[in-house]
Amino acid sequence: MLDKMAATSRPTERATTQVVSARKLSLTFETNDGPVHALSNVDLDIGKGEFVSFIGPSGCGKTTFLRVIADLEQPSSGEISVNGMSPGEARKARAYGYVFQAAGLFPWRTIEKNIALPLEIMDYSAAERAERVRSTLELVNLTGFEKKYPWQLSGGMQQRASIARALAFDADLLLMDEPFGALDEIVRDHLNDELLKLWARTNKTICFVTHSIPEAVYLSTRIVVMSPRPGRVTDVIESTLPAERPLDIRESPEFLEIAHRVREGLRAGHSYED
Repeated sequence: MLDKMAATSRPTERATTQVVSARKLSLTFETNDGPVHALSNVDLDIGKGEFVSFIGPSGCGKTTFLRVIADLEQPSSGEISVNGMSPGEARKARAYGYVFQAAGLFPWRTIEKNIALPLEIMDYSAAERAERVRSTLELVNLTGFEKKYPWQLSGGMQQRASIARALAFDADLLLMDEPFGALDEIVRDHLNDELLKLWARTNKTICFVTHSIPEAVYLSTRIVVMSPRPGRVTDVIESTLPAERPLDIRESPEFLEIAHRVREGLRAGHSYED
């Protein structure tokens, strides 16, 4: 059955327009202890509507690559474009939303006011702010919690509010830096399922950093395996899983086969060495 469903797997249905394109991208940080080579000769294209996960050991450059896309770090050499623009131009064009490891909600603002914050900065009208907050709360299943404060919500609900804030201005690209890493397994499973549904409804392009092999395999159309520092792309694994992915698909032979390839890619990159 899964083999038949795989014919409708999302990678074959997505457009081929490149949202992110990196060529020979390298980044070296200069520190008091000498240079730190974070990224080395990264070549990668991410197409419109893809869900691409980045996995690798701590310090391998996963988050650094997201930060380069977001114009939060500047590459030392090579080229990168976001929607055909430089990262700086894409930032000014509000081309992406960013979800950090911590929800980062302001405790003195209600959930609706937290979500509206980027819209206020962008000078949206009050009416449009209200409509966008309403629609994004609905997307992340937080309708009815708009008047609550962050401390009144669970950790998982706070992260959903953080995702809503990143979606509020309707950017095509969503950058997610290990957003569920601090949550327990039950909540994480639920949010993984919710994120897939959200992605299917919005057709966003998602770049997702994780340390979890099952999470990467469950969510992604492609999995980018990275080596220890300096971060290099050692493998790019295409998913053959079907578009509909119940949580118990993780017990299927197809899922386990992809997870095995990811694990082997990490081992081949000497992921457990400092």
